[in-house]
Amino acid sequence: MSISAILSLIVTAILAENYIFSKFLGCCPFLGLSENPSNALGMGCAVTFVMTLSSLITSLINKYILIAFDLEYLQTIAFILVIAALVQLIEMFLKKSVPALYSALGIYLPLITTNCAILGAALLCVQSGYDPLTSTIYGFASGLGFTLAIVVFAGVREKVAFADIPKSFAGFPIALVTAGLLAMAFAGFSGISV
Repeated sequence: MSISAILSLIVTAILAENYIFSKFLGCCPFLGLSENPSNALGMGCAVTFVMTLSSLITSLINKYILIAFDLEYLQTIAFILVIAALVQLIEMFLKKSVPALYSALGIYLPLITTNCAILGAALLCVQSGYDPLTSTIYGFASGLGFTLAIVVFAGVREKVAFADIPKSFAGFPIALVTAGLLAMAFAGFSGISV
């Protein structure tokens, strides 16, 4: 794969086909942990780590085990097991090394296991026929796109908290309106051709 194709893949994964704003995958932690930018950044880093490694490992498992032994029908189960193992790894690391972030992420950390953005990235890599290196690059770029989306949204929500909002829009409704406006802004990147 050429350098320009890799750069195109990265820009597309981060901006034009952002998992939150374009594909609408991974919205649960996006909406649940976006009130504080530092928690949003922590979740984004955790998702990026899991998405990158799961894209690599699932690509290898698919190529060397599932296809080799004609077991493609087990893709979803195998991929979820890989993702769950990686989430357990990061959960143990955060619990021991960064207990404040571990507590702040709360229930959303184990929910990364069922985060459809991570499973979607793994399945998309396989369906697109990416080799393990390209899958890893795509997973990392998609994770960066998720992190960008959640951190930008957290920053906007932090500012909106101080705005004078009508009672009917206070809380979650204004968060949805804000997410919709950000999704419209990111839709502008869909016309980019790198």
